[in-house]
Amino acid sequence: MPTGGKKAAKVTKEPVKKPVKKTAAVKKAASKPPQVSKPTKEESRTALVRRARRINRELAEVYPYAHPELDFENPFQLLVATVLSAQTTDLRVNQTTPALFAKYPTPEDLAAANPEEVEEILRPTGFFRAKTKSVMGLSKALVADFGGEVPGRLEDLVKLPGVGRKTAFVVLGNAFGRPGLTVDTHFQRLVRRWRWTDATEPDKIEADVAALFPKSDWTMLSHHVIFHGRRICHARKPACGACPIAPLCPAYGEGETDPEKAKKLLKYEKGGFPGQRLKPPQAYLDAGGKPAPPLGAG
Repeated sequence: MPTGGKKAAKVTKEPVKKPVKKTAAVKKAASKPPQVSKPTKEESRTALVRRARRINRELAEVYPYAHPELDFENPFQLLVATVLSAQTTDLRVNQTTPALFAKYPTPEDLAAANPEEVEEILRPTGFFRAKTKSVMGLSKALVADFGGEVPGRLEDLVKLPGVGRKTAFVVLGNAFGRPGLTVDTHFQRLVRRWRWTDATEPDKIEADVAALFPKSDWTMLSHHVIFHGRRICHARKPACGACPIAPLCPAYGEGETDPEKAKKLLKYEKGGFPGQRLKPPQAYLDAGGKPAPPLGAG
């Protein structure tokens, strides 16, 4: 393969032909923010739906193994892990929950736990006192109101302490197979960059994006978008020059457009780093992904 110049990249990489052509224009028009796109402003509703669905199809090809990056074996574990993932990484949660679930495997066990002992286990996740109250509180509610079982309805899940719509949809989509959109920070950032919505409130973003796709696509769409946000389309410096959907993105140029420099910004398996799960799905391992190290591993 050619190594280096933009001409080589333009000739050999079909997916980035259009962005590479734009690179020179972006550099010349430095005074104009590259994320402002005239075609997108004039885009019809039909064109928006088509572009959004094409982006999802392209991401599905790039991340055929996309999955929730929290380790879990049952709905209760996923519910607790998702609550614990607030303001920390899925990796840190995955490194912490084995000890928690080994000692408190059921809602009954966690509801009756000594708070100080739970706090000590959860300390690595940050905000461990508040999180202890949340997971113990939701465990007590599960025991008192649902017979120790995690409910499979949105209206029941959001009544639990520390559980909002985002957490509820993670559980519904991945533990019960019921479609839902996970509107986390990555999802919000990307769908706004792609001009799928201009909303800033999670509920409005959820409604706008849901209207672009059939309900059956919602759960996997969430995984595709979040995978892409964590690996390529970063918050501060997206790797535009290494992005497989660059020709479809109105925010192309907001990040590094040089292909070689962009490659250095890639994270997780695309950058040679381990994935977030200690026990990732087999499809992820078959694709070359690596399990994350346990807590305390070098």
